[in-house]
Amino acid sequence: MNRPSGFAVATVLMMVVVMGVLLASYFVITNLEISTTSQSANSTKGFYAAEAGLNLRAQEVRAKFQGYNVPTGTSPTAANPSQACLTDANGNFIGSVGTGDFQCKGYSLQGRNAATYVQYLGLQTVDPIPPPDTYAGLSAQEYRYDLYSKAQNSKNETEAILQMRFKSRLVPLFQFAIFYNKDLEFAPSPPMTLTGPVHTNGNLFLSAGNSLDIQGRVTTAGDLYLGRKYQIGCDQNNPVRVADPSTLRQLTYGGSPCSNQNALQASDLSPFNGSIKIRVDRVTVPTPETFAPTPGAMYWDNADLRLVLNIATGKVEVRNQDNSVNTNATTLLNNCPSTTSGRTAMPGNKAVGFTNRFRNNRETATRGTAVNIQMLEVDEQAVMDCIRNNPGQILDGGKALDDTTNGGLVWHLSVDGPNKAGINNYGVRIRNGATLGPSSGSTQIRGLTLVTDQAAYIQGDYNTNNWKPAAIMADSINVLSNAWDNTLEGTPSQINQQPSASPTSIYSAFLSGTDSTGGSEGTKLNQSQSIYNGGVENYPRFHENWSRQTFTYQGSFVSLGVPLHVNGTWINQNPFYTPPRRVWSYETRFNNAANLPPLSPRFVYLKQELFVRQFEQQ
Repeated sequence: MNRPSGFAVATVLMMVVVMGVLLASYFVITNLEISTTSQSANSTKGFYAAEAGLNLRAQEVRAKFQGYNVPTGTSPTAANPSQACLTDANGNFIGSVGTGDFQCKGYSLQGRNAATYVQYLGLQTVDPIPPPDTYAGLSAQEYRYDLYSKAQNSKNETEAILQMRFKSRLVPLFQFAIFYNKDLEFAPSPPMTLTGPVHTNGNLFLSAGNSLDIQGRVTTAGDLYLGRKYQIGCDQNNPVRVADPSTLRQLTYGGSPCSNQNALQASDLSPFNGSIKIRVDRVTVPTPETFAPTPGAMYWDNADLRLVLNIATGKVEVRNQDNSVNTNATTLLNNCPSTTSGRTAMPGNKAVGFTNRFRNNRETATRGTAVNIQMLEVDEQAVMDCIRNNPGQILDGGKALDDTTNGGLVWHLSVDGPNKAGINNYGVRIRNGATLGPSSGSTQIRGLTLVTDQAAYIQGDYNTNNWKPAAIMADSINVLSNAWDNTLEGTPSQINQQPSASPTSIYSAFLSGTDSTGGSEGTKLNQSQSIYNGGVENYPRFHENWSRQTFTYQGSFVSLGVPLHVNGTWINQNPFYTPPRRVWSYETRFNNAANLPPLSPRFVYLKQELFVRQFEQQ
């Protein structure tokens, strides 16, 4: 009778043991899973922290280039990335940490520290950038880097090590036939062919009075419309054609109706085989402060000659980099004779001077009051002769005319007076610039870039003899023909009538502010024609009757914003000028980096080549 009872007890005991084993196994497995899950979560958090560190450090490299500098320094010395940028218990870097822009740097991210450093791999010229890159066909300087990021937790344990190889590409803006940092409108009346690439950081509006052919790649960070920005309807009657790239094809709406609110879609652009790209990444370009006449501004600091009209004294001064007056150079330059005479004579027959009789009728119409421009006058060739005849005494640092620093000569021209930073009546006029360089002698300049933060007025042919790489960068750009008569300025003949123009040619890159239709960016408008900005076809401002006269232009149009100083709006049916016959083309010599103007502005973008996660541990 006791054996069955004893058997039952044994069985129960065995079951208890088995259950205990199972429960113990369950707890072990559960703890392992919890530990594994926790480690996986920590590893994931470490990965994202390390990735964020990569991106932050890469943007710092990019920002260095945007400031027209090149990263410098040395990388930390280590056998492998896991041994680089080691830290002590307090999180301070120990051992070899490198120097400058390549040294160890930490970021606190999500309770972790991302320790980063950079290795420089070299510089090469990419000419041309290969497809399918957005900017295929252009030339660029390409700096290559390896960037490492190591994520460590609060216990100083390494959770992730990432490597990114990237290229920092610098692309000159003057390699575009047209480059806008805002909405771009192009609506020429006569038939027009444009050779060269087109880019806008805003929306692109294309139209034509007769026809418009673009023989170059078209990229826009926004949308592409047929018609004008203010237009109620869209335009498919007058063809706009773009190369595909082998054949010109007309832009048309496909699946969507032709409406002022409808942008062209990707399906409408597929026949162009990638030569038209919409909604590309915006690129970062120089800001107006880059051209300011103040120490620390890039063009002011790098200028070989700084000429400033002092309104208080009416004198033209040569300034040093710290903005002090170079007395000796100022005296020499103000005593140098002009090389012009008759109707184009300079004030006082000197190389530089001051006038205030030029009536800007566009500003007068906009402001409702007479606007005479207080003008810094520069006889370009006379200044070159003065530099040649006074070697080592005019240009900054005693440089010579044939100096090749920054690719040639850079002149900064400005006006110092009340409200110089706001709406004003100031300007800079360049005369006698058909030949860039001295009137005689064997010394030749490498190139010439003129920079001013005020409105620029170019009088007569420019750079048409013995072509040199040239650029004019200004708040706005005005063109006066070869027929302009300085002796009539301020008289009824200039104020109340349209002086008759004559054929004029300019071979130079342009960078200036331009009006914005409706004063706004990024929005398609249904408003009247009175708000139109004049389009690219009215980028240069005219002040004469150009009827049946030709303005020949060869260069690159760049607009980075709106004018800040002399900013009168374009007026349809403007009674103060008649537009010229426009014979315009892109300067194909700019495709060769050696032919770019001195200190050409550029944009920079990063291109990732490699992304690797490494699993070494400390």
